[in-house]
Amino acid sequence: MNVTALRSPGGAPDAEREPFSAYILDDETTEALAPIVMEKGWETSRIHSGGIANAVRSLAIGAPPHLLIIDLSDSQEPLADITALAEVCEPGTMVIALGKTNDVTLYRDLMAAGVYDYLVKPVTGDDLRAAIAAAEDINQTVPETDPLPGAVGRITTVIGTRGGVGASTAAINVAWSMAHDLDHKVALLDLDVHFGSAALAFDLEPGRGLYDALENPGRVDGLFIERAMVKESEKLWILSSEAPLGETMVPNPAALDHLLGELRNHFRSVILDLPRGQVGQQQFVLGESKQIVIVADLTLSSLRDTIRLLALAKTVAPEVPIILVANRVAGGARDEVSQRDFENAVERPVDAVLPLDVKATATAAKTAKAIGQLDGNSKLNVSLRDLARTISGEDTTSAKKPFWQRLKKKSK
Repeated sequence: MNVTALRSPGGAPDAEREPFSAYILDDETTEALAPIVMEKGWETSRIHSGGIANAVRSLAIGAPPHLLIIDLSDSQEPLADITALAEVCEPGTMVIALGKTNDVTLYRDLMAAGVYDYLVKPVTGDDLRAAIAAAEDINQTVPETDPLPGAVGRITTVIGTRGGVGASTAAINVAWSMAHDLDHKVALLDLDVHFGSAALAFDLEPGRGLYDALENPGRVDGLFIERAMVKESEKLWILSSEAPLGETMVPNPAALDHLLGELRNHFRSVILDLPRGQVGQQQFVLGESKQIVIVADLTLSSLRDTIRLLALAKTVAPEVPIILVANRVAGGARDEVSQRDFENAVERPVDAVLPLDVKATATAAKTAKAIGQLDGNSKLNVSLRDLARTISGEDTTSAKKPFWQRLKKKSK
């Protein structure tokens, strides 16, 4: 039996199958689960003691339920145990696993094996209630946003070396250019859950889409994307949040990994605006990216942190190309550090230069428009458009050649 059948929705209704069973190893989780079971009108006697080994033994001699909650806390080989569980389950059984290990690799492996959701203990009643509701929803809905055919979308991670260097502004405008100039379907993911500016840049209400996606990763599918993301246009979709400042939210790496995987299935390009304060917790994102864009300005503090970020990227994602962007470049003595000295210090060239344009940047912020909507031929927008082409993998060399060379190329 294919283990992915564990979470395949649409299993045939069977009057002999119970709606729910759980196999739990600790009293705290049982106490959190029991009120939810009673709310649903299910029997609390379906909450059994013991972990996955007990579940496999019990289900081998009886019909599996529609929803199964399994505790993996005492499992030495979770994947082998899930495979054994699949042998005694039927298609349509939705499995929610609980465990103590907070690890991206384990989460991926469990999802690939057919587990619907994985919650890290200790879990609250709200955690369990949301996971159960999502598991029920997935059997009753059909995704409205179909996956894109062909290759999986490209993830580009944008990181600023310092606060205020303009990394978010660059990410927002590059995403807009890719959508409107290059006709890509683009997802802009602003991972600053408290102070993100992606939706604000287009005068849109972000809602709780990002917050909910990271709190309840099992709910993220095509239907969730359709409802949770806000659209600047049919080509540019934004996922962000303005979480209350009193709520602590550090994105769970496993939840973020699941979200990115779903976005890659539905968008040609995913632009991830990653706050530099989260780089340490989300190092796996660097390795998953098609390229890493480091945005710096020509200052001493930015120079120092560019060196640190380049070293980190080389360590955790040595095969991923880096695009180094110098932003707000005034030129000459107006810059704190010259571009040549900056490049000598970081021991590599700058790949893209975005010139300082205070008027265009301020007008864009004031009118909630992209810089490309104000003046498509400004030096700043031409540079942003070239950067968008570089990130998208499209050739920019012909656009930079003199017009007679371009004519010659077309005549061949």
